[in-house]
Amino acid sequence: MQRKRKKDKEREQSSLQHDLSRIIEAKHHDPFSVLGFDQENQLIRVFLPAAENVQLVLPSKPDAELSRVPESDFFQWQGDLSLLDKHLELKWLDKSGYQHQGYYPYTFAPQISDFDLHLFSEGKLLQCYNVLGSHPRTIDGIEGMFFATWAPNAERVSVIADFNQWDGRAHPMRVRGDRGVWELFIPGVKNAYLYKYEILNRHSGEVLEKIDPYSQQYEYRPATASITSATDDYQWQDAQWLSQREKDNWQHSPLSVYELHLGSWQRGSQNEFLNYRDLAHRIVDYIKPLGFTHIELLPITEHPLDASWGYQATGYFAPTSRFGSIDDFKYFVDYCHQHHLGVLVDWVPAHFPKDPHGLAQFDGSALYEHEDPRLGEHQDWGTLIYNLGRNEVKNFLLASALFWLDKFHIDGLRVDAVASMLYLDYSREEGQWLANKHGGNENLEAIDFLKELNHLTHVEYPGTLVIAEESTSWPQVTRPAWLGGLGFTMKWNMGWMHDILNYMQLDPIHRHYHHDKLTFGLLYSFSENFLLPFSHDEVVHGKGSMLGKMPGDDWQQFANLRLLYTFMFTYPGKKLLFMGSEFGQRAEWNFDQALEWHELEADSHRGVKDLVAQLNHLYSEIPALHYYDFDAQGFDWVDCHDSDQSILIYQRNGPTDSVIIVLNFTPVVRENYRIGVPFGGHYEELLNSDSSYYNGTNIGNNNPIVSEAIPWMDKDHSISITLPPLAGLIIKMID
Repeated sequence: MQRKRKKDKEREQSSLQHDLSRIIEAKHHDPFSVLGFDQENQLIRVFLPAAENVQLVLPSKPDAELSRVPESDFFQWQGDLSLLDKHLELKWLDKSGYQHQGYYPYTFAPQISDFDLHLFSEGKLLQCYNVLGSHPRTIDGIEGMFFATWAPNAERVSVIADFNQWDGRAHPMRVRGDRGVWELFIPGVKNAYLYKYEILNRHSGEVLEKIDPYSQQYEYRPATASITSATDDYQWQDAQWLSQREKDNWQHSPLSVYELHLGSWQRGSQNEFLNYRDLAHRIVDYIKPLGFTHIELLPITEHPLDASWGYQATGYFAPTSRFGSIDDFKYFVDYCHQHHLGVLVDWVPAHFPKDPHGLAQFDGSALYEHEDPRLGEHQDWGTLIYNLGRNEVKNFLLASALFWLDKFHIDGLRVDAVASMLYLDYSREEGQWLANKHGGNENLEAIDFLKELNHLTHVEYPGTLVIAEESTSWPQVTRPAWLGGLGFTMKWNMGWMHDILNYMQLDPIHRHYHHDKLTFGLLYSFSENFLLPFSHDEVVHGKGSMLGKMPGDDWQQFANLRLLYTFMFTYPGKKLLFMGSEFGQRAEWNFDQALEWHELEADSHRGVKDLVAQLNHLYSEIPALHYYDFDAQGFDWVDCHDSDQSILIYQRNGPTDSVIIVLNFTPVVRENYRIGVPFGGHYEELLNSDSSYYNGTNIGNNNPIVSEAIPWMDKDHSISITLPPLAGLIIKMID
């Protein structure tokens, strides 16, 4: 019996030595089993690699000295543990002579509930951004910072930070069973500390330094560390906006979006970035008079490379630090809402960059991405594709989407590159992709993800919008999932945009051969809830600016652009215009500098801006121009057959009103041009894009325009008008 006890003791000592060695080597997956209280041996054991000496702070007694275990950085104290507090308070002197005092992390119980871990593994922990990441917490009256991350293939994960000299031995985390989630509460740590995770891969032994995927703030690029979060105590002032947003019927409301890139809309005098707060005031002052209902920000999720414009994000829960802090961005959204301006953001679940500090090979394995490059890599962009077959990855993205609506009161998401998600063979040759289980090219996991995304956002945050950039003919993108659709609120009408821009770039003398490009879109205009985009993608990479696409001399270019915008704002569908296009900037967009604001000193550019403002106001004020944007009853052709003269005439209808749109796509004045009207009476020219107000030639019609009982274009009445060159008219009956 004595021999057996001796062997048991030897095995126990051998096991302890093994555990201690693994702590020293930074390989232990459960430091709590070794450090802190050792009840069996009635001792406390701490590991402090930077300490010269350590003392235990005892209640109502003198401090007790811990003895160093020879030739190690372990310190021990033996005594009656029942006399100690629940947690160990220590004093220690580091090797630089600095005195520390605080509580030891390795006496605190696990903080993430088993239920939350189960939900996360099922992809259902929708507010996991409140659990994972770094969060200030008070546990048993002790303040500190709680850290948690997901790294199932790690042998060890440590918090490395400026508060522990970036030493991976100092704060190893505990793993929670087989869920792959690691956590640690570190007392005394507050906000604004820099940190990362040091991850030891269990298979290869590779040691990685990674940012926290759930961090809500990062260093200013090119630095990459995560930053510990502060308590969320921002006082929002936009309750009235949020309440009204929930009540509004977005299908029948005007939606006119000004798309902008915060880094190049305006800059400071030294070409520096502006703060979110400064930008908020400047944007509201500029945008509100122009009549746009919303702004849409190119991605402001944290990203390492300016040239990606934010589309290669590394921080899915953090507004970029380029323009300020978390509260600065909250102020930005809040200020816009208080001035009745909605805020949409670009959001990118289709791919992520390979930067070594980011998600790629996060725990030394293909964790967030696919292992097989035929599934996991975008050949066009050199980026990685999310593995949506993993519940935890799907949870990560769903939580990110909800995060922006929850924490920042964002009014909607524009989902980038949806087509690349839907098709397994997107931009791939034969042999470069893998078919789904049915042998098709549809990405079944992405389809399910998008349906769930849209369902959750619309249920959890009624009135918010989710808009798809989807460039193919995939059916029912904006129809509910229960009808077989994907459930998006709206979809960019890329077909219309390409047709119209191709047409407008033609010399007017050739346009009559391509009249079908003006009319073809009406064959499918009401098959989806369409938004008409003249976006950033159309003014980069050698495509020229919107003005630069227009043919002819200077006068014709500006007239064509005003005509194009008149067509856009009167055509069925919601509207989107990229910054600079509203005043006809001549140069292509350059992400690295501000817009060419000096051009507004010229009458021609101010004229385009004033026209856009008037079109926006008419679009919002006249129900006929917006109420049935998604419904065929909101549109009637008056005449779509006059290809010889390149003239287009249609009627937009609202519940109780209608307007007639006449567009002349040639530089020829058409006098005494007769058009049919629905009723006899008096009509007025509400807008003429050739007006001198917009720096046009001022050819047009005197009000009122009196109809005649002359049947024309299948109407009992008609009016005779003058059509200005390269111009559009909006005409309305007044009595």
